[in-house]
Amino acid sequence: MTSVKEQEAIRKLMVFLREWHSAHKVARSRILEDFIKSNDGKTEPELELEFSQGASLFLVRLTVWLRMTYVYTTCLNKVLKSIGIFLSAASGHRYLLEFLGIGGVVILLEILGLNHLKQEDKRESVKLLQLVADSGRKYKELICESYGVQFLAAFLTASNSAEAQEDVQVLLDSLGHGNPKYQNQVYKGLVAVLPCASPQAQRLALQSLRSMLVGREMVSVLVQPVLGVLCSVHLGVQYEGRIPPAPLGLA
Repeated sequence: MTSVKEQEAIRKLMVFLREWHSAHKVARSRILEDFIKSNDGKTEPELELEFSQGASLFLVRLTVWLRMTYVYTTCLNKVLKSIGIFLSAASGHRYLLEFLGIGGVVILLEILGLNHLKQEDKRESVKLLQLVADSGRKYKELICESYGVQFLAAFLTASNSAEAQEDVQVLLDSLGHGNPKYQNQVYKGLVAVLPCASPQAQRLALQSLRSMLVGREMVSVLVQPVLGVLCSVHLGVQYEGRIPPAPLGLA
């Protein structure tokens, strides 16, 4: 039998979930604000204690609402931050699996491709993708299998936020290491950025390419694009374009 204390905790959880279900946009925004303030940095056991061993019930609702509304920007930043609390929770690997099971990676990538969404929302999406990639090789592969490199390269090229571009570079760099199955895909994605009009994107792409080529042969597909950026009027781009010489490998 459950104790009186446990019954009260379960009752509070049910009240909270009913409040979420019945809330309109403004009320849900307030619920999310309170959740973020109260739970940022908590571990999986702490979240489960907060939600009477039912934290996953709220995560599922957040993910479903994200899937239904991300195109319309409904509290998007707060929803992403709330999901991030679950994905970053220590010992919370099961939260990651639950999020991925509802198609979380595809949603996050599609957010990057929607022109009408705010840069800060897209940056938050990149942060969640980084949490996924940090979970191991098979999760990096999942991002790449979902056309993640193409989405990220396109966002790096188009973004007008230096902070967001730097976050994308870190993620692409992560996907390019410890991920041999898709390393060439990352190479090609970074190379595709080089002809763009953004010096910041060019510089960051070259930084990642330099990092990936340390101790390795230069991929032949790199030669012409790198020669092209060496003519840039931007000194930072020229500097990063000085990729150390190495024997040419296969494309």
